[in-house]
Amino acid sequence: MTLTIGSRPLGSIGPKMVNYRINGPKHRLLFDPFPRRVRAYLGGELVLDTRRGMLLHESNMMMQLYVPEDDVCAKLTLTDHTTHCPFKGDASYWTVTAGERTAENAVWGHQEPIAEASWLRGYVAIYWKAMDTWFDEDEETYGHLRDPYHRVDVRRTSRHVQVSAHGEPIAQTRRALLVSETGLPNRYYVPLRDVPAELLEVSPTHTHCPYKGRASYYTVAGVPDGAWYYPEPTEEMSRLRGHLAFHGEGVEVVVDGERIETGMPPRSANVQ
Repeated sequence: MTLTIGSRPLGSIGPKMVNYRINGPKHRLLFDPFPRRVRAYLGGELVLDTRRGMLLHESNMMMQLYVPEDDVCAKLTLTDHTTHCPFKGDASYWTVTAGERTAENAVWGHQEPIAEASWLRGYVAIYWKAMDTWFDEDEETYGHLRDPYHRVDVRRTSRHVQVSAHGEPIAQTRRALLVSETGLPNRYYVPLRDVPAELLEVSPTHTHCPYKGRASYYTVAGVPDGAWYYPEPTEEMSRLRGHLAFHGEGVEVVVDGERIETGMPPRSANVQ
């Protein structure tokens, strides 16, 4: 999917979705169809089954799947809980009951959205973590759905990459992988064989990235969770197997003599 072809936001045909700017704070909303079937389960029972999902892209927020109310299969009970968004209006909340399980205030929707967001009427959203499992078509999905506008590229690089922690050298290589990911600084993944084993201590921390897979961590030269790696990366990211990326207080990554920003580690979904 691209932003510039066909009916995409910058295409010449014209968007089939809503794309508007709020007067005041810099804030935009884009309501865009999700192209695949999505299901969610709680307590072993089907809660959501949709082929009509819409992704709400909103400035400075994670994208959110909204679905027609009719695509929610489980029992919903309206609660007294409400919230207010200046860009969408007041939100109502429902508790979900399925398979002898209850998820309180797990579903929300804008029954009377503001005029500019009237297209939200009739749609609801579900907190991802409130459900036991999610499926994108027939593949179980962790963390959140993949954003069609999110891209991850992996490239070999012969640049000289040096990693240190509190001034102590950890690794240097000219065999790194450069990972460019939407919204994040470039990250350099160093071959595990280029890092002395005695500097690595296995951490109990695990997280999940929808684009790269389940991440495991090492404490590196005393820096907790100072390195992460993907023992079994997604098929598309298989080249990352056997490579480490670094981040943490006191960790420094220098590429061709220039210190670079390492960015935050992949904390999208903690699965400890």
